[in-house]
Amino acid sequence: MNRLFPRRPSARLTHAALARLGAITVASVVLASTASAQSWPQRPIRMVVPQGAGSSNDTLSRVLAIKLGELLGQQIVVDNRPGAGGIIGMEIAARAAPDGYTILGTATATQVIAPLLQKKLSFDPFKDLAPVSLFGVTQNVVVVHPSLAARSAKELIALLKASPGKLNMSSAGAGSQSHLAGVQFMLASGTDAVHVPYKGGGASVAAAVANEAQFTITPLAATLPFIRSGQLRALATAGTKRTSQLPDLPTLAESALPGFQSTGWVGILVPRGTPKPITERLHSTIVQVMKQPDTQEQIVRAGADPLTSTPEEFAKLIREEWERFKLAIEVAKLTIE
Repeated sequence: MNRLFPRRPSARLTHAALARLGAITVASVVLASTASAQSWPQRPIRMVVPQGAGSSNDTLSRVLAIKLGELLGQQIVVDNRPGAGGIIGMEIAARAAPDGYTILGTATATQVIAPLLQKKLSFDPFKDLAPVSLFGVTQNVVVVHPSLAARSAKELIALLKASPGKLNMSSAGAGSQSHLAGVQFMLASGTDAVHVPYKGGGASVAAAVANEAQFTITPLAATLPFIRSGQLRALATAGTKRTSQLPDLPTLAESALPGFQSTGWVGILVPRGTPKPITERLHSTIVQVMKQPDTQEQIVRAGADPLTSTPEEFAKLIREEWERFKLAIEVAKLTIE
């Protein structure tokens, strides 16, 4: 008997068809995403550096940018966006399209310290940015103008105690790594100085060279050329061990302040939502770049120790740093000036 209307498919067949369609759709998305990663990048990539030209973050990021561009086949354009301790640059990166064409070259001061010091943020540093890899660890170094009568960390401490609030200490800005390192130094040594914030690490170091500030405690990368030229005198580094760049220079812990430590890091993050195949390729390329002897040599020469990590390891480090600096900031009662 003919029917006017065909028999309705069973629910089981309908669900099976939908399942197959879903599987095909997922497979298509995965293939498209993989193809996108394989063809990426097709144009220059912007690396937002939330500190000024000449800062340690800028110096180290430019080394990576050149080498990374060579392997990826596209230029990595460094876009310096200083201001608010790095918040301005971070926000630009956090709000950028998650398409692999904006990456963030960040550091301890910008990724951890500055957000902790801000009462309100227009973005979430954890939810809006995704860690990719570290590419270096930096040590802070205590440097003074050569005219200052201090040739060791102990002598600097003695001068500061003899004239509390008389010497100027420059920093890369309120909430910067050098600002917090200086406060930690003064707390540990029981001394006091006038904090003079500048707009970026380059300007802060230039102030010490010009004797506008008598000393600063800042990432080694920004000061090495001036130490080597004699325009600044290095007194001590602030890591757990001596740096290979200045092996004869003692640490603060061994020369004046037992147990003292103040270091930082540099790393790459991307806007949250950047396709996983792209972030995976970016990560593997960073690792490949950092294995190159000439890259390692340039990173060391710029004042850092080469180091890479997995995204998970980097995320864990940021969380740990967040808690460590949060405690230090609370103890020091730091606020944005």
